[in-house]
Amino acid sequence: MRPFLTLHDPARAASFYEAGLWTGDTFYSLLAEAAQEHPGEAALRDGRTTIDWADLRLRVDAVADDLAALGLVSGDRVSLWLSNRAEAIIAFLACSREGIACNPSLHRTYTCAEIVELLKVLGSAALVTEAGWGADRSQVDFDAMLKDLPCLKKVYTPQNFPRPHGLSTRAHDANPDRVAYLAFTSGTTGLPKCVMHSSNTLLSNGRDLVRDWALGRETVLLTLSPLSHHIAWVAVAQWLIARCLLVTDDAPAGTERLDWILSNGATYVMGVPTHAMDILQAQKARNLSSLGAVEVFYMAGAPIPTVVAEAFVKQGIAPQNVYGMTENSSHQYTHPDDASEIWTTTCGRGGKSYEVRIFDAEDPDKMLGVGQTGQIAGRGAALMLGYFGNQTATENSFNKAGWFLSGDLGSLDEAGNLTIEGRLKDLIIRGGHNIYPARIEALALTHGNVAKAAAFAIADERLGERVCIAIVGDVGGEEMLAHLAGEGLSKFDMPEWFLRLESFPLTASGKILKRELATMVASGELQPTPVRYREPKAAAL
Repeated sequence: MRPFLTLHDPARAASFYEAGLWTGDTFYSLLAEAAQEHPGEAALRDGRTTIDWADLRLRVDAVADDLAALGLVSGDRVSLWLSNRAEAIIAFLACSREGIACNPSLHRTYTCAEIVELLKVLGSAALVTEAGWGADRSQVDFDAMLKDLPCLKKVYTPQNFPRPHGLSTRAHDANPDRVAYLAFTSGTTGLPKCVMHSSNTLLSNGRDLVRDWALGRETVLLTLSPLSHHIAWVAVAQWLIARCLLVTDDAPAGTERLDWILSNGATYVMGVPTHAMDILQAQKARNLSSLGAVEVFYMAGAPIPTVVAEAFVKQGIAPQNVYGMTENSSHQYTHPDDASEIWTTTCGRGGKSYEVRIFDAEDPDKMLGVGQTGQIAGRGAALMLGYFGNQTATENSFNKAGWFLSGDLGSLDEAGNLTIEGRLKDLIIRGGHNIYPARIEALALTHGNVAKAAAFAIADERLGERVCIAIVGDVGGEEMLAHLAGEGLSKFDMPEWFLRLESFPLTASGKILKRELATMVASGELQPTPVRYREPKAAAL
């Protein structure tokens, strides 16, 4: 065994077990139970194959036996750098079987040199990858680069992936509190930190979602988020608990995402707001009255514009409005019995495995009351076990009372429903006045000719910062200001710069990279137009 230094605390763990928030389940034990009870039912589908529960366990055991034959033991690390194919999930479950920590968060947008550095950070003993994957794979000799990693014992590809040979005869690792998952944060600020989770910290959130949204074997769960993003692993947790069919974002070549949703009869779709916008736009372009069998559309990873949530409500689809982070999964979410207004304007009250409070943005030890905006903080069974090899980052993420500080701004109503105002670092301060970009973006998106919107700060010598509104759509600057005013935006929050673009730079998980937009403006690559809101003149009496 190779131990990790983590935040695991026996007393706190005991309280989670006593409350039923943690159990003895691991990801692999849930697979084994499903394979025994529902062997012939479809379990996993990518664009190449559909695998039933019994066959899935056989494939997982084959990989697990191969890892063991290499000498890997609990605490070793295995990294995944490949597309959304079944092999990624099989490898993850094989790691769970052996007590190995799996690192699936290597995005396609990384260069080979970046991947090598991240493998060094983790000391990964094995890598699962595929030819052509990555930002510059065709331009460098990645295999030669990997030979310089003394920690790396084997590189798996779809071509040399172990084939099933029968169930493994070795006992599987049964410790649900062992580090099972390592994920480099895909946030929009700074260099990535590596989050550590156990089966219990991840599955506690999955149990909440499955229970509160009544997911079951009849659910068809389709994740639009890539398997390199944490949302996909929230999907995996729910899938194993509900024992339903999981469909990955791996549609056959030439198949649009909307068609992939329709052809699979997806009932529960998971993604980020940009995924939702794209699906709604494609639906509108085809003049489709429905999204097939879809009943629930999960959205997380960025503030969900009200107009997007309302578009689902209008066609009888429940928008699962979610807030969370890699560090604490999808802990805050709306419930199926919430009023439509709660669905469309808040992230709900969440589940039992995480509690949220609001703290002063300037003083993280000062708790705020109902309706006050401040930094979102939380604690509970779904919280990570710390950042891998990074004591400073870990301790700096908590206030004195032990609440994890998210870096996001929000407020709670009397029922505990959370409203997101944006990132603490996204906050725009114009001459001492705080402006929240998320509200501007949400109002901009209510314009019928705006597909996407991003509000960010542009440096100003006199006022410190001014607001720039960037849109993808067919609307001019003055028209946008008039629209924002009509939707109720204060004249003191009005953008003073305007950009119209064909597309936005995005993270690998689909979030808008506002910091890159700001950098492009600062460098002169993008040149916004100055705009000024003028109040309508009062009519003469």
